[in-house]
Amino acid sequence: MPDVLVRDLSDRALELLKDQARSRGRSLQAELEYLLEQAAQAADVAALAIADQIRHELTGRTLGDSTELVAEDRAR
Repeated sequence: MPDVLVRDLSDRALELLKDQARSRGRSLQAELEYLLEQAAQAADVAALAIADQIRHELTGRTLGDSTELVAEDRAR
């Protein structure tokens, strides 16, 4: 598994993370891994929700032939 280095984290943020890890019975490393995994999954879920919304909005649309538009663009 790759390592990640976080630079310039404030002392306050580090202390809060250590306290959070301690209250959950985890090491700082385990807590950071958990938080990063959760953030990545949340971003993935958000992206999928946006894709579903776009797909729903486009469902049933009839798209025209873009041949003329492509030819005009190429002629520029």
